[in-house]
Amino acid sequence: MRLMHQACSFQRTLSRAFCLSVATLCLGLSSNAWALFADDDARKAILDLRKSLATTQLDLQNQIEKLKTENAELRGKVENLEKQGEDINSSQKTYYQDLDTRLGNFEPRNATIEGVSGTIQPEEKKAYDEALKAFQAGNLKKADEGFSAFDKRYPKSPYAPLAIFWSGNSKYANKDYAGAIAQLQSLIKRYPTHPRIPSAMLTLGNAQLESGNKAAAKKTFAEIISRYPDTEAAKDAQQLNAAIK
Repeated sequence: MRLMHQACSFQRTLSRAFCLSVATLCLGLSSNAWALFADDDARKAILDLRKSLATTQLDLQNQIEKLKTENAELRGKVENLEKQGEDINSSQKTYYQDLDTRLGNFEPRNATIEGVSGTIQPEEKKAYDEALKAFQAGNLKKADEGFSAFDKRYPKSPYAPLAIFWSGNSKYANKDYAGAIAQLQSLIKRYPTHPRIPSAMLTLGNAQLESGNKAAAKKTFAEIISRYPDTEAAKDAQQLNAAIK
């Protein structure tokens, strides 16, 4: 009887131990499952965050690229507007210069030519230029006629001293030494301070020399050397004066 009681007691103890073990096992399994569940949520949250950040970065990059494109377009428009402004200014400048030139062909205007100031009449410059072109082309007769006519028609022109100067040179080149001497002496008398005087005196001395008046030529060359020592005309005059026998 006692033995049976002990067996029953042992069986109850064993049953309690089994139940406790099972309970402990279940509790451990439940704790592990919760840990696994928590890790999955954390990983999912991290993945979602990374995805959100990647999307945000992509959006920002797209916005930056868009701003760069818009900025480039604006810069291009600004440069285009600046160029248009330059073109307009250039066109206006050309227009007013052309207008001024055209008005100059119809109205008298004041000008200073090689230190000589005066009023230039319409067509005056054209007449002077045509005579000068004839001289440069070697048409000495036409040049002389053009310059002589110019001096008679526009005696107070700022171009008058130049017209007389080139007329004298045209006569000299055409071997009209007497005419050249008269023309150049007239220039020296009328415009004694003109910058062409040293060169005019050199041609005058040559004309005097070619016409056989050596004494007059030597005097003219000596005067050039004395009055204009630092000019090319003075250097040429020294050589010519030394060559006169």
